[in-house]
Amino acid sequence: MVVYLDHAATTPLRTESREAWIAVSEQVGNPSSIHTAGQYARRVLEESRERLAAVVECDPIEVVFTSGGTESVNLALQGLWSARPSGTEAIVLPDGEHHATLDTVAWLHRHGSASVRTVPLDREGRIEAASFAAALPGAALATALVANNEVGTRNDAAALAEAAARADVPLHLDAIGAFGHVAVSFRDWRAGARGPAGLVALSLSAHKLGGPVGVGALIVAREARMHPLVHGGGQQRALRSGTQDAAGAAAFAVAAELAVAELAGESRRLAALRERLVAGILLSVPGSELLGDASDRLPGNVNVLFPGAWGETLLFLLDQAGISVSTGSACQAGVPEPSHVVLALGRTEVEARQVLRLTLGRTSTDVDVDALLASLPGAVERARAASGARSAPRS
Repeated sequence: MVVYLDHAATTPLRTESREAWIAVSEQVGNPSSIHTAGQYARRVLEESRERLAAVVECDPIEVVFTSGGTESVNLALQGLWSARPSGTEAIVLPDGEHHATLDTVAWLHRHGSASVRTVPLDREGRIEAASFAAALPGAALATALVANNEVGTRNDAAALAEAAARADVPLHLDAIGAFGHVAVSFRDWRAGARGPAGLVALSLSAHKLGGPVGVGALIVAREARMHPLVHGGGQQRALRSGTQDAAGAAAFAVAAELAVAELAGESRRLAALRERLVAGILLSVPGSELLGDASDRLPGNVNVLFPGAWGETLLFLLDQAGISVSTGSACQAGVPEPSHVVLALGRTEVEARQVLRLTLGRTSTDVDVDALLASLPGAVERARAASGARSAPRS
């Protein structure tokens, strides 16, 4: 039996989403063509745009389909940067953001004139609202996670958006790991914004909530000032060119509708599983410590520090037992380096190498929790022995 506890990296494709993708992909037609086949594809595409807009709570014209979350983040940050008013050079960047954001901002710093105003996280991984607001005046743009993708702590997205609106700064929110797991409303978060300031862009990804890999969206406010990354057709408000993926859009819309419809009940179920998992880990593994906010976090997220045990060793040992976990974001987990998020919590580099991220999802059950709790204590003991520390050291 394979126990999958890495749903934050990607979660199983929903049957309904797969069926929607197959049904549309079996029909030929480019949505930009004017013949009957093309107009069928166009109808599917626009209906999918309307369906996604309804669950994100935005206008259909504000939905720009992309190839996934990373492209959505890049389009938001690079697009807003290139369209910024003259004389504005700063990007407000909280610590602990996803590498899609960190690497894009780093590129803009190296190859452009962007300066970076960092914003610290508190000990639980939450963006400090006062520091965020203080960094905004005169900035070209700001960005922030709706919920931290590693430790799961939720941010006050509405407060961050309100602060950006007051400072007259355009804001991008990364909701890739949060959408479908917590309530997301582009319209509510943008309330009170004036023109091209406040919340203007929201990034999403299909495969985080049961849609296909390779499909995402960027919600772009009508009033936003943004330049495209790709030219050659201007199919989506001149913000993204290229033949549009009607099948992917349909599959994404179905997955999003189901995830949002199930959100309340599924959040309660996953939170209960999470609490049982956390309690079992803390009881059975001496010295272990939950990172992130104990309750105000993504419902399926568990991030634990295991002093004396390297995360990569634990990952390997658990994988040998048929249990899939992560040491952090999947985009960086293939590289044995300390978690930048854990470092942003004020932890040491050693501690940042001694963490595991366990994430529950739609297919997770008590059996999965039992399997992890049965295998983890022995794995930690072996990992500590391998590092020469059988007991948990004091940090």
